[in-house]
Amino acid sequence: MSIRLTAETRRSRRYRTERVPTRFDLSLSENPFPPLPSVLLAVNTVLTHANRYPEFLPHRLPKLIADHIGAHSDQVVVGSGATGVAMQIIQALTRCGDEIVYSTPTFDGYPIMAEMAGLDAAPVPLDAGGNQDLPGMARAINRRTGLVVVCRPHNPTGTLLPIGALKGFLRTVPRRVPVILDEAYAEFLSGDERIDTRALLRRHPNLLVLRTFSKAYGLAGLRVGYVFGSRELIGRVHRLQLPFGMSSAAVAAVAASYAAEPELSARILRITTEREMLRTALCRRGIAVPHSHANFLYLPGPGIATALRRAGIAAKAYPDGSARIAVGDPDAGLAVLAAATSMR
Repeated sequence: MSIRLTAETRRSRRYRTERVPTRFDLSLSENPFPPLPSVLLAVNTVLTHANRYPEFLPHRLPKLIADHIGAHSDQVVVGSGATGVAMQIIQALTRCGDEIVYSTPTFDGYPIMAEMAGLDAAPVPLDAGGNQDLPGMARAINRRTGLVVVCRPHNPTGTLLPIGALKGFLRTVPRRVPVILDEAYAEFLSGDERIDTRALLRRHPNLLVLRTFSKAYGLAGLRVGYVFGSRELIGRVHRLQLPFGMSSAAVAAVAASYAAEPELSARILRITTEREMLRTALCRRGIAVPHSHANFLYLPGPGIATALRRAGIAAKAYPDGSARIAVGDPDAGLAVLAAATSMR
């Protein structure tokens, strides 16, 4: 007796047939290198006291960060990575039923957290060049808008908003609407590409600058993120600070990372150099990879994600078949190049 397979069963069997062991996981835009030796030493030293609780509410870490960026400690809130801090912002500054405006595609966390908080998403598609459509985002803001998110550099394309365009956009946003400037990858920018966020905050008290130690600093597993902005907004966000929420290891890692800036700069240079070499090679093979200002590349076009998966490369895949891959590991870069070449 023959049994007719359903379409779902056929798809499932086909996936099992195509599935291959993962050789390289490039799906989370992680730093390919372990923490710097001095950072590991600092963390290991603190872990000898892991039987003790950290500070009830964090004081040392906000002051450490504030001193480094030229702000006051009461202008900084820390949390469990940029994602954890973004969730604190959403919970503190929006209400159920508000709208959140962001570009699409974007960092996966924003639509997920919006749904968790009962916000209605108002996604604005990127333009043809993979850039955030700031005029379109400005048009999407209305009386229901509770939050706006702008990424610089953008995730997942790696494109960079011109400083003038960002300033012009912020002038169009009503003062009552908070704006998150997501700078998760800001450390990968060159000096002339960076924006004076302190000057921007003086002009726009509704602005919140969000950063993380997960990417350039290579501390993704320690979950350390922060936001800084006006005392009024930061005070509201701080009310949701989780007791015992930041480990002593996180404090030690951040202090050691700041003390090792020259080593960090050298490591960032290695990553960005590998990024440019890989992008050039991919472009020569006919893949129109946008110029990235982060530690990843966006590979547009149908079939890219599938080709990478078949080559044992885990990538962040998108509905149109495009993919985002972390960069920095030369061996992984060669594997990506081979997978892309096999499509031609």
